[in-house]
Amino acid sequence: MEVHDKVALITGSGRGIGKAIALRLAQEGAHVVLNASKSIDEAKMTLSELPKKVGQEHSFIQADIKTPEQIFKMMDQINQRYGRLNILVNNAGTTRFIKHDQLGDLTTEIFDKIYQVHVRGTYVCVQHALPMLKKNKESLVVNIASIAAMTAVGSNIAYCAMKAALVNMTKSMARALAPGVRVNVISPGLTETELIKGWDEYKSEQISKTPLGRLATCEDIASAVYALVTSLEYMTGQNIVLDGGRILN
Repeated sequence: MEVHDKVALITGSGRGIGKAIALRLAQEGAHVVLNASKSIDEAKMTLSELPKKVGQEHSFIQADIKTPEQIFKMMDQINQRYGRLNILVNNAGTTRFIKHDQLGDLTTEIFDKIYQVHVRGTYVCVQHALPMLKKNKESLVVNIASIAAMTAVGSNIAYCAMKAALVNMTKSMARALAPGVRVNVISPGLTETELIKGWDEYKSEQISKTPLGRLATCEDIASAVYALVTSLEYMTGQNIVLDGGRILN
């Protein structure tokens, strides 16, 4: 699949990994649809930064991925504006830092919110994007998980569990939607984003345990998405672990 003239929706793309993916796809000629629920100012700034060649049409849609009705409306807006969707990147996420042994602090409210965004939200996005994805000869869905899905080490127990569910759901979707729609998942290790600013001691510890000697960058994940679009055309249902070898130690 070529990127040029394709329509790509990246959820949670106001900043960080989502922003890097949006910038890369726009640079390669895609029409990019940005999405955010809270980081509105950042998303609008990202929209202004997207490379725009002749004929490219980028847009921003505010929608909360944990609310199905807002997803329905977002997909309807995309259909009305572009009439199709070629690439869907489910990147939106949420979490809360809670020690795993503090079960009482991980309330059902927090647990449900993490589920609603990472698992149900991803499912509903694919479900309601499917009519547009099927309009094309070939389409691609990329889900963004985490190595927490394999290691069970992460911001909290629910986060780890939901990322594992996302990896599993990707496989089911890939089987169900083939051959017209490929579905893959990327599981990054700790990534250099605004989220980990000030974590100097923890970052140093993780880098020391990573065989390649550095953390992932947002651009690393964007490059993996680009490869799935353009080069890895025979890949579906797979989990790309992008962690510099961190889970080896």
